[in-house]
Amino acid sequence: MTRKWQKIASIGSKRIASTRTSKIYIDAAKHSNESSVVDKGCFAIYTIDKRRFVIPLAFLSNSIFLELFKMSEEEFGLP
Repeated sequence: MTRKWQKIASIGSKRIASTRTSKIYIDAAKHSNESSVVDKGCFAIYTIDKRRFVIPLAFLSNSIFLELFKMSEEEFGLP
């Protein structure tokens, strides 16, 4: 599962279509001077390689995202 997300992220596209009508946006620039504010109803996730993903809040209840958060917590712990 993690490899699939890494592969998708490495493609470098600006949008990844989901199974729903919502989209996940990937910021093209790794280092951007733009505002870090995301659209209403979305949240941002930053990866270790400084990529930024903007994801709809509705995805927080998605089982795939819950599993990814669990894996991240096991790997890195909570802040």
